[in-house]
Amino acid sequence: MKTYLVGGAVRDRLLGLAPGDRDHVVVGTTPEAMEAAGFRPVGRDFPVFLHPETQEEHALARTERKSGRGYRGFVVHADPSVTLEQDLERRDFTINAIAEDADGRLVDPFGGARDLDARVLRHVGPAFVEDPLRVLRAARFMARLAPLGFRVADETRALMRTMAAGGELADLVPERVWQELSRALGAKQPSAFLRTLHNAGALGTVLPEVEALYGVPQRPEYHPEVDTGVHTEMVCDMAATLAPGDTVIGFAALTHDLGKARTPEAEWPRHIAHEQRGLKPLAALCDRLRVPTAHRELAVLACREHLNVHRLDELRDSTVHDLLARCDGFRKPERIARLVTVCEADKRGRLGATDADYPQGARLLRMLDAARGVQARDVLRDGLTGPAVGDALRSARIDAIAQVRTDEDACPPPTRASGTRT
Repeated sequence: MKTYLVGGAVRDRLLGLAPGDRDHVVVGTTPEAMEAAGFRPVGRDFPVFLHPETQEEHALARTERKSGRGYRGFVVHADPSVTLEQDLERRDFTINAIAEDADGRLVDPFGGARDLDARVLRHVGPAFVEDPLRVLRAARFMARLAPLGFRVADETRALMRTMAAGGELADLVPERVWQELSRALGAKQPSAFLRTLHNAGALGTVLPEVEALYGVPQRPEYHPEVDTGVHTEMVCDMAATLAPGDTVIGFAALTHDLGKARTPEAEWPRHIAHEQRGLKPLAALCDRLRVPTAHRELAVLACREHLNVHRLDELRDSTVHDLLARCDGFRKPERIARLVTVCEADKRGRLGATDADYPQGARLLRMLDAARGVQARDVLRDGLTGPAVGDALRSARIDAIAQVRTDEDACPPPTRASGTRT
């Protein structure tokens, strides 16, 4: 029985990254022997065990044989005769097919260390095409590794295009698609996920609402990048910069402009009412992928309200109040903070605007704080009951919002003004 450290732990150490989970492969033993040694079985589809002390995963070396469509269509074979090389051969990418023994020596039969040095994401072998989930995994890895200079190998990209054209990505269950998407949105460069799938012809299968944005023009005076798909990539990357790891903000950034794909071509490059037009495709995407409630709710707010936040200085005080109330900001102020971050990402996710000021965001938060400082008890008067209390509270909160404007006019904050349109 021999145990090897495998996968991401080896890969990340060689890249100089902070280590994540430590997974091991065990060669030359049986499930019965593992349990006798104190390991606890946890694998459902193949033999995986938790170490009795470290709780790290230990999987028996195994091989896989394709038996049907989709990523679940495999027969797994695990017994003491399976070698380490056979186990590594079934893995997706060469950089994930490196093992390390107890003495720190690498076992690297497919050149993974070489590809790490060359910054290339390359599939291990022809069996790559048997698992459609690997197309999404390639894109998700690029979201993490593109900032380090990685690219997808030409032959791997060709295989991904073949897999996308073959239709098997349609067999992926929503939970797995969402898992890969959310992990990509939490990475440093989510645009690499979108771009990798788009170039492989796969984005239209897993995220057709986003694929539809590519090639849709915007007004160049506001969007020098012009292409709405490119803008979406830039907004996602800016969101990852402003709120690292926050997939709720990342998902709202991804979907804020879905309505621009619904603009009639005769209206291009203008996109009047794209906020309202985006709500239906957003709902379809969320329903299909079973998007978590928190992600969905912020995405709806960002889709519907981002132009209102951009043009905050043009809104009446009462309109600002109603925007905050519509977003349930008085009870859930963190929603407004996240909405502001998405809107700032939208403003700065444009060519030449990376360092642009976004004073609307800070101003809206100050208005929210001022309005939340007014409570029902502050407006109660003799004889004031029922709806009249709510009316008085609304009026007092509007006055508080107006006072923020007055104070800022008297003493402007130290940032240059910036306006944003569509």
